[in-house]
Amino acid sequence: MTVEVVNLIRHFGETAALEGVSLALEPGEFVALLGPSGSGKTTLLRILAGLDFPTSGEVRIAGADVANVPARERGVGVVFQNYALFRHMSVAENIAFGLRVRPRRHRPAEAEIQRRVRELLELVQIPELAQRYPEQISGGQRQRVALARALAIEPQLLLLDEPFGALDAQVRKGVRRWVRGLHERLGITSILVTHDQEEAMEMADRVAVMQAGRIVQLDTPRALLEAPATEFVAGFLGEATRLPLRIRDGRARAAEFGLDDIAVELPDGEAVLFLRPHEVWIEPAPAGQGIVRFVRPEGAGGLRVLVEIGGHMIEGVSGAGIARGDACRLRPQAGTVFLAGGGSQRWRCGG
Repeated sequence: MTVEVVNLIRHFGETAALEGVSLALEPGEFVALLGPSGSGKTTLLRILAGLDFPTSGEVRIAGADVANVPARERGVGVVFQNYALFRHMSVAENIAFGLRVRPRRHRPAEAEIQRRVRELLELVQIPELAQRYPEQISGGQRQRVALARALAIEPQLLLLDEPFGALDAQVRKGVRRWVRGLHERLGITSILVTHDQEEAMEMADRVAVMQAGRIVQLDTPRALLEAPATEFVAGFLGEATRLPLRIRDGRARAAEFGLDDIAVELPDGEAVLFLRPHEVWIEPAPAGQGIVRFVRPEGAGGLRVLVEIGGHMIEGVSGAGIARGDACRLRPQAGTVFLAGGGSQRWRCGG
């Protein structure tokens, strides 16, 4: 089932929540909307769900224009952060709710509702909880109930609005992996709203990074990290050190950070270099310009190292034999240079 929004705009009085958002999903795709608070991701999800309506623009689900269609007629399942379960209803009754409130002509027979509830309880792996009430089960179990209730109506589209935020860290990790596995089994087109980078990068096929009501980059998790489209994306995703540079005559000057100048094909001007820890090799050097301030072990005998140099803290990796307080030298292997006025270049050592 395809999903498409075209030039979506949503204003609340003088405030612009969405400014020309366009997005297209293929059938069975899992996309995450990721961004800071106020970036517009929840507004976009609410418009897709039919809980809000755009100021202008198109919303198409399975090819049909639904921009002005109310939520109950869209066939969209929504799972919220707070679960939104009815406390006075059992788990089974909560799951059946969406089927029982359908108009009579579309409501399944009671026997079919019961069959569907049993099937969903098995699907989300909690059949033994059917007669319990929400306060009698854990947060992770409540999230499974909320998901089963959303699936009961056999939605064309599944929307997940910060669904794991109320769970503790260990439970959250397990539940999100389970949800991704369920998505793969069912093949339902899904959209996740989150501010958690790790969550988005682990669960989604593609991630839409939002800033100030716009999608600034829509790409695979790997592409977002390796080829960020803007300075915002480079700084927002993953861990990165941000160093101010100046470009002159095709060289990005970085000597003040103990780095060799970088050859670039960008015009002269102020720029910023983003370095991710795995892109910076740090080695002991008695006459080095940096001082190791922090060291921690990191997989396969490697070390994560934090270096102070030129008044900046730069994070990188090293092998054994380096310790806090050592003088050191930095050897960046790759990075991304962004020109202040626009334009960027991916740089690799020897490339």
